[in-house]
Amino acid sequence: MQQAIAVLDSGVGGLTVVKEVMRQLPREKILYFGDTARTPYGPRDAEEVIAFTREIVDYLVQYKPKMIVIACNTATAVALDEIRHMIDMPIIGVINPGARAAISRTKTGIVGVIGTEGTIKSGAYDLALKRLSPRVKVISRACPSFVPLVEDGNFRSHETFRTVSESLFALRDSAMDCLILGCTHYPFLADSISEAMGPEVILINSAEETAREISAILHENNSLAGRDEVPVHQFFCSGDPRKFQDIAQAWLGEQIRINPVVWQVPHIGA
Repeated sequence: MQQAIAVLDSGVGGLTVVKEVMRQLPREKILYFGDTARTPYGPRDAEEVIAFTREIVDYLVQYKPKMIVIACNTATAVALDEIRHMIDMPIIGVINPGARAAISRTKTGIVGVIGTEGTIKSGAYDLALKRLSPRVKVISRACPSFVPLVEDGNFRSHETFRTVSESLFALRDSAMDCLILGCTHYPFLADSISEAMGPEVILINSAEETAREISAILHENNSLAGRDEVPVHQFFCSGDPRKFQDIAQAWLGEQIRINPVVWQVPHIGA
């Protein structure tokens, strides 16, 4: 039985990572959990996000994955280290891959970061970027209105562009040449974000970089899927399965089945 790469997110945002894994590693089986009943994670306190992340990881490990990807920037920022101590298998987040990509591409040394309130407040990107390049200047901005747009499947409307444009207005006069999409929901809005920021600003999609890191780790561990593997992916969500399925199929470009998860015991946020 093929072992899966388990990917978890606060909602549909981690599907941006899934899409890149499917493109870069088409033989790998994916096990995805979107916590759509409790999204967004950004406004929640760290203890609550850690509790939710632990709960989802506990659920996923029953399927014996070979790797767990925390495809949520907020959860990566506050829960990654704890989950690594909790589980004996490769665990990766989405912050370091995005930071490395930005440092490799910036020419001005000025990098922008947009993310949820939780991610920006944590300072995780600032730390990751400055660890790689101490002289880098980081301009950060929380964009709390973006995740609800994506979770509602509303990422190509005039309303969306207006919301994105207003949220990013304060960043336009900066000298940044790279902007990290510091939430895996944000690539859904990449067209609007790019139009708002202008062609001189490179958008850094952490989903693409995370998929490359997954590939490198699996190769190093000699655990890549075999050439004859035909993966059957599994998708789980804690909220409305129909809404999740519609967004997932539109984004991934293929039919998928959704397994709704109803928590059997009381949990934080219930």
